[in-house]
Amino acid sequence: MEAPSPSPGLRERKKQKTRDTIIKVAMDLFAEQGYEHTTIAEIADAAEVSRRTIFVYFPSKEDILFYDVPEVHERLAQALRERPEGATALDALREFIVRSISDDDAHAVRKCIVGGDEELQRRERARLAPLEELMVDAIAQDLNAGPDDIRPQIVAASIYAAFNALQESDHAVPPKPFSLDRATEVIDEVISFLRGGLEALRARE
Repeated sequence: MEAPSPSPGLRERKKQKTRDTIIKVAMDLFAEQGYEHTTIAEIADAAEVSRRTIFVYFPSKEDILFYDVPEVHERLAQALRERPEGATALDALREFIVRSISDDDAHAVRKCIVGGDEELQRRERARLAPLEELMVDAIAQDLNAGPDDIRPQIVAASIYAAFNALQESDHAVPPKPFSLDRATEVIDEVISFLRGGLEALRARE
C-alpha cells in the first residue's frame, strides 16, 4: 500500500495561491481586453504582486496563457511510461484524458481567447507538439516499429487531429465543458475509432 503524499507546507501553499491568482487575473484581462493588449504590468497590478514576482512563476506572458501545458506533458509522459503490462498507448491515453477532465474556468476562457486568434492557435499547436511526440514513441513500442517506420507518426497525427476536431466542434460562446459522462462517451468513441485503425496496422504485419 502506497504511503499518502505529504500535504504541502505553508510556503508551498502560498506559492500555489500566488500562481493561481496570477493565472486567474491574467485570463480575465485577456478575455476582457485581448491577449495582445494586456501587459505584464497590468497583470501584476491586478494580482497585487510585482512584475518581478510574475517572472518568478512565468517566463513570459505566453507562458501564463498556456500555464498547464508543461504539467500535462509530464503527466502524459508518466502515464505512457508507467502503463500496466498489456495496456496499449491508446489505453493509457484514454485513462489519462478521463482523469484530466476538468471544469477549470481558465480552460474555457483560454479556448475562447485562442479560438479567435490565428497566431495564438499556431503557438498553441507548437506548445502541444511535444505531446504528439510522446504518442509517437509509445505507439512505436506497440507496433515494434523501427526508426524508419512512419506508421507511429500517422497514428499519432490521427489521434491529435481527432481530439483537435472534437474541441473545435464545440461552438458554445462562452464555451462550456462537457459533463464527465458525456466527455467520457465522446472520448471512448474516438478511441474506439482509432483503435480499429491501429489494430488494422498490426494485422498487416
